[in-house]
Amino acid sequence: MSAGRPFREDPKLRVENLALARGGRVLFEALSFEAGAGAYVEIHGPNGSGKTSLLRALAGFLRPLAGKVVFDNIEAPALALHLVGHQNGLKSAASARAHLRYWAGLFGAAPSEAPLARLGLSRCADLPVRVLSQGQARRLALARLLIAARPIWLLDEPAAALDADGRAVLGDFIQAHCAEGGLVLAAVHEALGIKANSAVVLGA
Repeated sequence: MSAGRPFREDPKLRVENLALARGGRVLFEALSFEAGAGAYVEIHGPNGSGKTSLLRALAGFLRPLAGKVVFDNIEAPALALHLVGHQNGLKSAASARAHLRYWAGLFGAAPSEAPLARLGLSRCADLPVRVLSQGQARRLALARLLIAARPIWLLDEPAAALDADGRAVLGDFIQAHCAEGGLVLAAVHEALGIKANSAVVLGA
């Protein structure tokens, strides 16, 4: 691990002639692209074009109809990535602090309050999720990214419900992760205000 790098892997992703289907309907075919360490890749397309399905296939949760997904320089892809879906996946009765403790245990990381501070959630750390605003709940969902250092981030509409300040914080996180040699792929409806290295367009 080099100075300034929180992880050993130097990730590279190859998608080769990928085809996906959902509910018996083919979403796309013959999709190929590559992305490497330090890259931020945006995934664009109308609703139903397969953006979420593509992220799930990259994470290993969806079997392709054809083609393949290859992670080079990664021994165990499932342990090298964070997937944050468009649904927050939070327990309404649990507090923000309780979620961080749970995720730390799940990811094998040391418990830390730092993600709450960085996301502006310290004052509501002990409140149950059900009383948080939609923006606060989304910030909490994104805290997963900060708990354990994993080189690959797969983000599905990560800015949903965030205000301008929240979007700026998210943009800073993505830029910092890429500067450390991480790889970020994000399905977005509109740009996050940071420069993407490349874009994957579905349904064109």
